[in-house]
Amino acid sequence: MEIIISNSSGVPIYEQIREQIKAKIVSNELKSGELLPSIRTLAKDLRCSVITTKNAYEELVRDGYVVTIPSKGFYVAKVNLDVAREEQLNKIESLLDTVVTLAKTNNIEKKTITEILDILYEEEK
Repeated sequence: MEIIISNSSGVPIYEQIREQIKAKIVSNELKSGELLPSIRTLAKDLRCSVITTKNAYEELVRDGYVVTIPSKGFYVAKVNLDVAREEQLNKIESLLDTVVTLAKTNNIEKKTITEILDILYEEEK
């Protein structure tokens, strides 16, 4: 499982881990019932603290994306993908609302924001 961590992003590492795993679940890259790497294995692979990966997994369990089976590990939960997708769309809408407010405050045209969005969207492929 590929997870990319940025130490300069300003986002805590456990949140980066959680969000990337959640995105893989929502996109069905990680399937229901699939075993996730152990906390120690993931920490070793990412070169981060075991506490960091533990926190990410605990939040995924709390949010219903992952289930834990004692002595067996962490597994992808059966997730209602429509609900999960709606949650992600709400986050996007909130972020875009912030962008629109900032753009209007600084007299930046919608066309310019759309061009930036197009460029960023293409770069992320």
